[in-house]
Amino acid sequence: MTAITHGYARVNGVRLHYAEAGAGDKLVILLHGFPEFWYSWRNQLEPLGRHFHVIAPDLRGYNLSDKPPRVADFRIDEIVADVLGLMDHFAVKQAAIVGHDWGAGVAWSIAQKHPERVARLAVMQVPLPAVWRKNMSLRQLLRSWYMFFFQIPHLPEWLIRRQNFRALEKSFQDNVGRRDSFSVEDVERYKEAARQPGALTAAVNYYRANVFERLFAHEKQGSERPRIQVPTLFIFGEQDFAILPRSVRGLAQHIAAEYREVRIPDSGHWIQNEAPAEVNAALLEFLEPWMKDDDE
Repeated sequence: MTAITHGYARVNGVRLHYAEAGAGDKLVILLHGFPEFWYSWRNQLEPLGRHFHVIAPDLRGYNLSDKPPRVADFRIDEIVADVLGLMDHFAVKQAAIVGHDWGAGVAWSIAQKHPERVARLAVMQVPLPAVWRKNMSLRQLLRSWYMFFFQIPHLPEWLIRRQNFRALEKSFQDNVGRRDSFSVEDVERYKEAARQPGALTAAVNYYRANVFERLFAHEKQGSERPRIQVPTLFIFGEQDFAILPRSVRGLAQHIAAEYREVRIPDSGHWIQNEAPAEVNAALLEFLEPWMKDDDE
């Protein structure tokens, strides 16, 4: 069995904690979303670690990583710089980037702005911002109510903490396509991470720093992002409580490279936890050509 170990890296002015498995010169970086931490990749670290060097950082603001105080410290560009810093820390020119939720937003941005650093790109649940905006509907706006609620100072954090983080418990146990995807012990791990000083406000600050600028603002003419130029895999659980299937339509039009799409009809938002076997199989199949390429 491939062991999971832990370490720290100082990058871009912050100290990031990461979980690690495997070894070698082919680095896979797993980027989690809200309200998670490295543990959301517990089912992927060991299987991928048999073939690659895999790290799953706590993104800035989460769990054991540093928690800068300002909302602006959580803009996507800052997180992108953190990930590039992790590549430099591990002395690799390129990595395979895998992202879910806010980690997906970071992954898309790295591929658009720094394609030379991305060997392969795998994204789960969240489409490119341009696709999100194009497919926006009243139903999707209603599903996205929490993004607007999170703009309120202090109140979201207070409500999430109430009744021993009952809101987190409900999200992981009720808002799933496959029941019992999270054990009681799993939920306690997420609560423990959220209890870290400053962690909850930092997590909500991702929404305060990015939602209106990235997801709901119209792009100015001539400022459209370039199409993705790296091999891309998109995995989507169709029972997502927050993102409608129609909101991810048309992604292929924005990919100017190899593109694969995997739909899992009975999985919800927490796809790498709800459908680990399918996700792992899709990731390994997608990464296999890179695994065999010794010229990277």
